[in-house]
Amino acid sequence: MRDDSETIGKVAPETLAATVFGRTGAADPAVVGGPSYGEDAAVLDLGERYLVVSTDPISLAVGRVGSLGVDVACNDVAVAGATPRWLTVCVFLPSGSDALDAITRGIDEAARRADVAVVGGHTEYAPALDRPTLVFTCMGLADRYVTTGGARPGDRVLVTKGAGIEATAILATDFRDDLAPTVPGDVLDEAATYYDEVSVRAEAAALTPLASAMHDPTEGGLLAGMLELAVASGIALDLDPDAIPIREATARCCAAAGVDPLRVFGSGALLATVPADAVDEARAALDDLGVTVADVGEVVAADDPGVRLGETVVDEPVRDEMYDLWA
Repeated sequence: MRDDSETIGKVAPETLAATVFGRTGAADPAVVGGPSYGEDAAVLDLGERYLVVSTDPISLAVGRVGSLGVDVACNDVAVAGATPRWLTVCVFLPSGSDALDAITRGIDEAARRADVAVVGGHTEYAPALDRPTLVFTCMGLADRYVTTGGARPGDRVLVTKGAGIEATAILATDFRDDLAPTVPGDVLDEAATYYDEVSVRAEAAALTPLASAMHDPTEGGLLAGMLELAVASGIALDLDPDAIPIREATARCCAAAGVDPLRVFGSGALLATVPADAVDEARAALDDLGVTVADVGEVVAADDPGVRLGETVVDEPVRDEMYDLWA
């Protein structure tokens, strides 16, 4: 297992287990979904409905940090089966930064598109930072909640849109000059529009009645999301690597940047497991939305949770390869 002191990104699961998950304050029977590996949202039982709450930081997508943060925060609530409704935002700015106007404009525009209200937050200058850092908390209500850890043997594994949607948009904007010598301008222009596809709210709502588990792959990409779902559910995912959708623009941008499309920021794809007899209904629901979906494999029982990609087995946390580009 990797040493967290030598890397960036998510803390290793054994460290979380030792230092985080057992230190959650007072017990409250309303908490029906609390801190757990792979679970990005908390679920509170309000009686007739559930309140779903998720918190997410964002700092590295310089061009769209405000709007992207809204979509990513809302995604985590949506894949838990809730309708995102309220946001709070903490904005930390480097000393002397003039980015606040652009950030709040982006937040406001994205929140209006998502039909969510920004109800509070905090803003301050933090001299230790070299770029703006935002922390979003999203809240929403659900009649039925869906966890990352609900996959069952025999379920089919579905992936919407494609791998690396978010990363492709970041590469085409923040790193456009670096990619321009090898990636044609029209491909970069198309890739930049992928910011508009980061939200999975609509497809999550369509699959909530059918899904046994749903997850929003973010840091570490689709592969990290798959592993988190497998570990949270205590199963293995037996996948056909050739069935995993990777768009041409994503493949070209990732190749030029030297990163793996399966191991880079993956917002925009919805990872879901559904019973085998519900696949056709799931496809029809997504077709009605104009959202593409691929059946990429099966959930299987396993003593050691992990992801089987053909002959490759992934059972260790996945480090996002985009981080090296900002080093």
